[in-house]
Amino acid sequence: MSKISAYIKESYTELVDKVSWPSWEELQSSVIVVMVATAIIGLLIFVMDFGFQAVMNLFYKMIA
Repeated sequence: MSKISAYIKESYTELVDKVSWPSWEELQSSVIVVMVATAIIGLLIFVMDFGFQAVMNLFYKMIA
């Protein structure tokens, strides 16, 4: 049991004293970058899906 409590104390000390947390401004700018990248990737997937659907519909019309 003492090993578990030592582990928890050392983990807490490391999180408080050794980890460098981003500032609020850095966090906000990172969130904006992630949101923009997610929107761009989502739009790209939508366009690819729409294009693939159009190609497949054309292919099925040629076969039928």
